Amino acid sequence: MDANTLKNMVIELDVDNIGAAVKQALTSGMTPMSVLAALTDGMDEVGRRYDQKEYYLTELVLAGETMKEAFKLLEPALKSGQKAKKQIPIVAATVKGDQHDIGKNILISLLLSGGFEIHDLGMDVPASRIVAKVKETDAKIVALSTLLTMTVEEIRNVCNALKDAGLRDKVKIIVGGAPLNMELAKQLGADEYADDATQGAKKIIQMAQSL
Repeated sequence: MDANTLKNMVIELDVDNIGAAVKQALTSGMTPMSVLAALTDGMDEVGRRYDQKEYYLTELVLAGETMKEAFKLLEPALKSGQKAKKQIPIVAATVKGDQHDIGKNILISLLLSGGFEIHDLGMDVPASRIVAKVKETDAKIVALSTLLTMTVEEIRNVCNALKDAGLRDKVKIIVGGAPLNMELAKQLGADEYADDATQGAKKIIQMAQSL
């Protein structure tokens, strides 16, 4: 088992066999981080194919399921190698009024390593609930998703609610979704923008390194 095989299994959406392949890779001597890198490379290619209209939402969902199956085997290995590292709390949510969570779920799959403690609030989440979870978990990063133009303003509502609660300066906010770009994200009060889940994961890892 090698990195290229794992990468291709993600690209080919091999949800039934990816778990066994990850187990074999770890048993044969691949490090957990090398396995993670291979899986992430696969998701990068899935994202590229989606952008190019070679893959559609069905394939994106299956890719997310493939990653979930892989992480069932990989997550314990990642955690065992990072026991001394304090986990960084992240709150993830799709904003109020939006019922889409594919991108958020793929992002969470990519972040399921020992370095993050992820609190997924799901879809259609009001600002008040996000603030409450940040207080409860002492989260350092908030990841918000929206695919609808009409719910974009909810990002501003979340940023303002965190500010009113005295928490805005204590968290980094990253946003993603089809209606957004970096300029709009900044206007709404966010710190960062990602145009897909793989870029989001990379930016969150970079943000975490500065905490």
